[in-house]
Amino acid sequence: MFKYNKQIAITVIASSMMLLSGCGLFNTDQATKEIDPPQDEALTEDGKSLDTEGKSGAESSSKDITGEEAEKTAASQLFLIDKSGFVVPYTMNLPETDSIAKQSLEYLVEGGPVSNMLPNGFRAVLPQDTQVLGVNIKDGTAIADFSKEFNNYKKEDEAKILQAITWTLTQFDSVETVKIWVNGHEQTEMPVNSTPIPDGASRMDGINHDSSEVVDITNTQPLTVYYMAEADEQQYFVPVTKRIDNKETDPIVSAVEELVKGPALSSGLLNDFQDGVKLLSAPKYEDGKVTLDFNDAIYGSFDEKQKIISSSVLQSLVLTLTEQQGIDSVAITVNGKADLINENGEKLTEPVTRPSKVNTGSF
Repeated sequence: MFKYNKQIAITVIASSMMLLSGCGLFNTDQATKEIDPPQDEALTEDGKSLDTEGKSGAESSSKDITGEEAEKTAASQLFLIDKSGFVVPYTMNLPETDSIAKQSLEYLVEGGPVSNMLPNGFRAVLPQDTQVLGVNIKDGTAIADFSKEFNNYKKEDEAKILQAITWTLTQFDSVETVKIWVNGHEQTEMPVNSTPIPDGASRMDGINHDSSEVVDITNTQPLTVYYMAEADEQQYFVPVTKRIDNKETDPIVSAVEELVKGPALSSGLLNDFQDGVKLLSAPKYEDGKVTLDFNDAIYGSFDEKQKIISSSVLQSLVLTLTEQQGIDSVAITVNGKADLINENGEKLTEPVTRPSKVNTGSF
């Protein structure tokens, strides 16, 4: 049960298809689905769900080798560290619980229950033997209280740990800000490398920061975009926070431009946008939906007569734009016409919303 959108929308894009299938990382049985949890569910101060009847469509059950019914599971989005050191969302089916916020953090502990579920090259972020003493959620702030073992991490992992905790907890609709406690004591800075967190951390603080091209960071603002990565011949998406000039007034245009420009060459991340892709007009925003009108280059290497848009290009656009405040869906037109098709040959006739489960499956 997730959020995090609060953002806009894109073009003529069909409901299921490319966001939730293809590439092996969006293997869900749902079409497009809002990332926000159902409105009838909320979290109590200890992170427990108030929804005792209706269950998420993401739940599943299975049978073990004895043929007996296994415990029910529900999808939860965890932020792990990949082989390149990026903090990456990865959706797992975890045992059903009435304390999903606390459980999600427990699955971030090295050597904990996540150990046998990690994709190749990925690792958990919290030090071994760390216990999650509790998650208290109130007025949009989650207080995550850890045992003293939390302090046993390398200083070079400090930013990644803070980002992983923050982005894991802010997937829940009731959480905007995260505070860190250790053994019941509030931390105004992280314990090893003294990263300041006096007012807590939020998604506005960014993730996987890339300021390699910035000369004067004081005159910039953060912007998070989703680039593509690959492991075991499977694609997945990595959020990266860039710095853009304060003179840039339209974050939607800036996001598209950063995606087209692509990641830093040294990052090892991939870019499926072709040279020459550009917007033909200003993005149109209405009631949470943003419409983008591109030139023919958005078709990439496909036959332009077929009007096919790459799945990875579409996914990067939707994930990136729905990370922005107020954007819920994205619609795409080319030369003012909404007649695209996806890689399966299906017409994209509806705006695409953010998938509730990001980076699923094995990779």
